[in-house]
Amino acid sequence: MQTLTRIYPTTTLEDWVTDFYSRLSIYRPEQIDIQLIASRFRIYVHTKPMPSSHQIVGRYRGITLDSRKSKEIQREMFFHELCHILRHYGVQTMMPDAFRELQEWDARNFIRYAAIPQHMLQFINFEDPYVIDQMSNLFKVTPELCEGRLKQIKNRYICKAAERLAP
Repeated sequence: MQTLTRIYPTTTLEDWVTDFYSRLSIYRPEQIDIQLIASRFRIYVHTKPMPSSHQIVGRYRGITLDSRKSKEIQREMFFHELCHILRHYGVQTMMPDAFRELQEWDARNFIRYAAIPQHMLQFINFEDPYVIDQMSNLFKVTPELCEGRLKQIKNRYICKAAERLAP
């Protein structure tokens, strides 16, 4: 499975995240720093005992993270809200349901790719029986997110391998 990174087919969103991190010179898991990313895009990050959200008012851009949640969940919510700020337009309460749902789908996928980016898969030992715990510690996110991302990686790897074997 270590050869996975060589034949793993990326999505357009994964490529976007890799390019995003490359522009910020982020190449290793320990370099994924919420405050650094936010400051580079002039986004203020606040923690308050309220649901996570983002705000754009004029030139002000802010992300509020729920202080009642774990650091791992806050990190995941940061990526969700960051996606809205960097990739989406419009006020969700004033847009058609289908468009809002599309933005939420994009934000959910962005969390996985920004938290555990394709260009950093080389730092994961996929043979480790505790790979989920390893990923969770390495990328500072919940085991649930790691489990979902690992399933996604394996499914793509298996599909790509099957394509190579097909006549």
